[in-house]
Amino acid sequence: MIEFIKGKLHHVDVDYIVVENNQMGYRIFTSANSVSDFDTLGEDIVVYTEMIVREDAISLVGFSTKDELHMFRLLTSVSGVGTKVGIGILSSIHYISLAAIIASNDVKSLTAAQGVGKKTAERIILELKDKIKKTMAISSDHAIEMPSAVGGNGSDALEALIALGYTKSEAQGVLKRMDVDSMTVETIIKTALKELMTQ
Repeated sequence: MIEFIKGKLHHVDVDYIVVENNQMGYRIFTSANSVSDFDTLGEDIVVYTEMIVREDAISLVGFSTKDELHMFRLLTSVSGVGTKVGIGILSSIHYISLAAIIASNDVKSLTAAQGVGKKTAERIILELKDKIKKTMAISSDHAIEMPSAVGGNGSDALEALIALGYTKSEAQGVLKRMDVDSMTVETIIKTALKELMTQ
Protein backbone atom coordinates (compact mmCIF):
# COMPACT_ATOMS: atom_id res chain seq x y z
CA MET A 1 0.00 0.00 0.00
CA ILE A 2 1.36 3.44 -0.94
CA GLU A 3 -0.04 5.94 1.57
CA PHE A 4 1.40 9.04 -0.09
CA ILE A 5 4.00 10.16 -2.60
CA LYS A 6 6.18 13.20 -2.04
CA GLY A 7 8.12 14.63 -4.94
CA LYS A 8 8.28 17.26 -7.66
CA LEU A 9 5.32 17.99 -9.89
CA HIS A 10 6.53 16.96 -13.35
CA HIS A 11 3.36 17.13 -15.47
CA VAL A 12 -0.30 18.16 -15.12
CA ASP A 13 -3.08 16.85 -17.36
CA VAL A 14 -6.88 16.98 -17.28
CA ASP A 15 -7.37 13.92 -15.07
CA TYR A 16 -3.90 12.99 -13.83
CA ILE A 17 -0.57 14.37 -12.67
CA VAL A 18 2.96 12.99 -12.85
CA VAL A 19 5.11 13.22 -9.72
CA GLU A 20 8.87 12.68 -9.94
CA ASN A 21 10.37 10.83 -7.00
CA ASN A 22 13.80 9.17 -6.98
CA GLN A 23 14.16 9.58 -10.75
CA MET A 24 10.85 7.83 -11.32
CA GLY A 25 7.66 9.42 -12.61
CA TYR A 26 4.42 8.28 -10.98
CA ARG A 27 1.22 8.84 -12.97
CA ILE A 28 -1.54 9.55 -10.46
CA PHE A 29 -5.16 9.88 -11.55
CA THR A 30 -6.99 12.59 -9.65
CA SER A 31 -9.97 14.93 -9.58
CA ALA A 32 -10.28 18.31 -11.26
CA ASN A 33 -10.32 19.91 -7.81
CA SER A 34 -6.98 18.37 -6.87
CA VAL A 35 -5.53 19.17 -10.30
CA SER A 36 -6.27 22.83 -9.59
CA ASP A 37 -4.22 22.54 -6.37
CA PHE A 38 -1.22 21.21 -8.32
CA ASP A 39 -0.50 23.97 -10.80
CA THR A 40 3.20 24.86 -10.50
CA LEU A 41 5.57 22.52 -12.32
CA GLY A 42 8.70 21.71 -10.36
CA GLU A 43 7.18 22.42 -6.95
CA ASP A 44 7.47 19.90 -4.12
CA ILE A 45 4.08 18.33 -3.42
CA VAL A 46 2.52 15.56 -1.35
CA VAL A 47 -0.20 13.40 -2.92
CA TYR A 48 -2.31 11.10 -0.72
CA THR A 49 -2.83 7.93 -2.70
CA GLU A 50 -4.78 4.73 -3.13
CA MET A 51 -3.49 1.85 -5.26
CA ILE A 52 -6.20 0.31 -7.44
CA VAL A 53 -5.51 -3.31 -8.43
CA ARG A 54 -7.63 -4.96 -11.12
CA GLU A 55 -7.13 -8.02 -13.28
CA ASP A 56 -6.11 -5.95 -16.29
CA ALA A 57 -4.36 -2.97 -14.68
CA ILE A 58 -2.72 -1.46 -11.62
CA SER A 59 -3.12 2.28 -11.17
CA LEU A 60 -2.62 5.02 -8.61
CA VAL A 61 -5.34 7.46 -7.58
CA GLY A 62 -4.39 10.42 -5.41
CA PHE A 63 -5.57 13.74 -4.03
CA SER A 64 -4.19 16.93 -2.54
CA THR A 65 -5.82 16.30 0.86
CA LYS A 66 -6.48 13.30 3.10
CA ASP A 67 -10.12 14.37 3.33
CA GLU A 68 -10.69 14.11 -0.41
CA LEU A 69 -9.01 10.70 -0.46
CA HIS A 70 -11.26 9.64 2.42
CA MET A 71 -14.31 10.79 0.45
CA PHE A 72 -13.10 8.84 -2.59
CA ARG A 73 -12.79 5.70 -0.46
CA LEU A 74 -16.30 6.21 0.90
CA LEU A 75 -17.73 6.71 -2.60
CA THR A 76 -16.06 3.62 -4.05
CA SER A 77 -17.31 1.51 -1.11
CA VAL A 78 -20.80 1.95 -2.58
CA SER A 79 -21.94 -0.79 -4.95
CA GLY A 80 -21.79 0.40 -8.55
CA VAL A 81 -19.39 3.28 -7.88
CA GLY A 82 -16.00 2.47 -9.33
CA THR A 83 -12.78 4.45 -9.63
CA LYS A 84 -13.85 6.40 -12.72
CA VAL A 85 -17.24 7.39 -11.29
CA GLY A 86 -15.70 8.27 -7.91
CA ILE A 87 -13.18 10.60 -9.52
CA GLY A 88 -15.90 12.00 -11.78
CA ILE A 89 -18.06 12.89 -8.79
CA LEU A 90 -15.16 14.59 -7.01
CA SER A 91 -14.31 16.48 -10.21
CA SER A 92 -17.88 17.78 -10.43
CA ILE A 93 -18.43 18.62 -6.75
CA HIS A 94 -15.91 19.80 -4.14
CA TYR A 95 -15.65 17.13 -1.44
CA ILE A 96 -16.90 19.50 1.29
CA SER A 97 -19.97 20.35 -0.77
CA LEU A 98 -20.42 16.65 -1.48
CA ALA A 99 -20.42 15.89 2.25
CA ALA A 100 -23.19 18.45 2.76
CA ILE A 101 -25.18 17.13 -0.22
CA ILE A 102 -25.07 13.56 1.09
CA ALA A 103 -25.80 14.54 4.69
CA SER A 104 -28.84 16.60 3.62
CA ASN A 105 -30.34 13.95 1.27
CA ASP A 106 -29.93 16.25 -1.75
CA VAL A 107 -30.44 13.72 -4.55
CA LYS A 108 -30.95 16.41 -7.20
CA SER A 109 -27.57 18.08 -6.60
CA LEU A 110 -25.78 14.73 -6.57
CA THR A 111 -27.22 13.74 -9.96
CA ALA A 112 -25.46 16.79 -11.43
CA ALA A 113 -22.15 14.93 -10.99
CA GLN A 114 -20.52 13.02 -13.83
CA GLY A 115 -21.90 9.51 -14.32
CA VAL A 116 -24.48 9.68 -11.51
CA GLY A 117 -28.13 8.86 -12.21
CA LYS A 118 -30.97 9.11 -9.73
CA LYS A 119 -30.71 5.49 -8.53
CA THR A 120 -26.96 5.76 -7.99
CA ALA A 121 -27.40 9.07 -6.15
CA GLU A 122 -30.05 7.55 -3.88
CA ARG A 123 -27.82 4.55 -3.16
CA ILE A 124 -24.82 6.78 -2.34
CA ILE A 125 -26.89 8.85 0.07
CA LEU A 126 -28.49 5.80 1.69
CA GLU A 127 -25.17 4.05 2.28
CA LEU A 128 -23.01 7.06 3.19
CA LYS A 129 -25.23 9.51 5.06
CA ASP A 130 -24.44 8.21 8.54
CA LYS A 131 -20.78 7.55 7.69
CA ILE A 132 -20.34 11.11 6.43
CA LYS A 133 -21.64 12.61 9.66
CA LYS A 134 -19.49 10.33 11.83
CA THR A 135 -16.19 10.17 9.99
CA MET A 136 -15.75 13.02 7.50
CA ALA A 137 -13.01 15.34 8.77
CA ILE A 138 -13.60 18.74 7.23
CA SER A 139 -10.52 20.74 6.36
CA SER A 140 -10.90 24.52 6.53
CA ASP A 141 -7.74 25.17 4.53
CA HIS A 142 -9.53 24.87 1.20
CA ALA A 143 -12.05 27.06 -0.56
CA ILE A 144 -15.59 25.92 0.16
CA GLU A 145 -18.23 25.56 -2.52
CA MET A 146 -21.59 24.77 -0.97
CA PRO A 147 -24.38 23.14 -2.99
CA SER A 148 -26.80 25.38 -4.85
CA ALA A 149 -29.52 24.75 -2.28
CA VAL A 150 -27.50 26.82 0.19
CA GLY A 151 -27.93 30.49 -0.59
CA GLY A 152 -28.48 33.19 1.99
CA ASN A 153 -26.66 34.21 5.12
CA GLY A 154 -26.94 33.04 8.72
CA SER A 155 -29.79 30.54 8.44
CA ASP A 156 -28.41 28.86 5.34
CA ALA A 157 -24.93 28.70 6.88
CA LEU A 158 -26.50 27.10 9.97
CA GLU A 159 -28.20 24.43 7.84
CA ALA A 160 -24.93 23.71 6.02
CA LEU A 161 -22.96 23.33 9.26
CA ILE A 162 -25.60 20.95 10.65
CA ALA A 163 -25.43 18.96 7.39
CA LEU A 164 -21.67 18.69 7.89
CA GLY A 165 -22.23 16.95 11.22
CA TYR A 166 -22.19 19.72 13.83
CA THR A 167 -25.01 20.04 16.34
CA LYS A 168 -27.43 22.94 16.09
CA SER A 169 -26.19 24.40 19.38
CA GLU A 170 -22.53 24.19 18.30
CA ALA A 171 -23.25 25.94 15.03
CA GLN A 172 -25.49 28.60 16.57
CA GLY A 173 -22.90 29.34 19.25
CA VAL A 174 -20.27 30.17 16.65
CA LEU A 175 -22.58 32.07 14.31
CA LYS A 176 -23.85 34.33 17.13
CA ARG A 177 -20.32 35.69 17.49
CA MET A 178 -20.02 36.55 13.80
CA ASP A 179 -21.27 39.51 11.77
CA VAL A 180 -23.08 37.24 9.31
CA ASP A 181 -24.97 40.05 7.55
CA SER A 182 -21.77 41.45 6.09
CA MET A 183 -20.42 38.07 4.89
CA THR A 184 -21.22 35.64 2.10
CA VAL A 185 -22.48 32.16 3.01
CA GLU A 186 -19.19 30.62 1.89
CA THR A 187 -17.16 33.00 4.08
CA ILE A 188 -19.45 32.39 7.05
CA ILE A 189 -19.05 28.62 6.74
CA LYS A 190 -15.29 28.75 6.26
CA THR A 191 -14.84 31.06 9.27
CA ALA A 192 -17.18 28.98 11.42
CA LEU A 193 -15.39 25.74 10.52
CA LYS A 194 -12.03 27.19 11.56
CA GLU A 195 -13.45 28.14 14.96
CA LEU A 196 -15.30 24.85 15.45
CA MET A 197 -12.16 22.86 14.76
CA THR A 198 -10.28 24.69 17.53
CA GLN A 199 -12.92 24.02 20.18
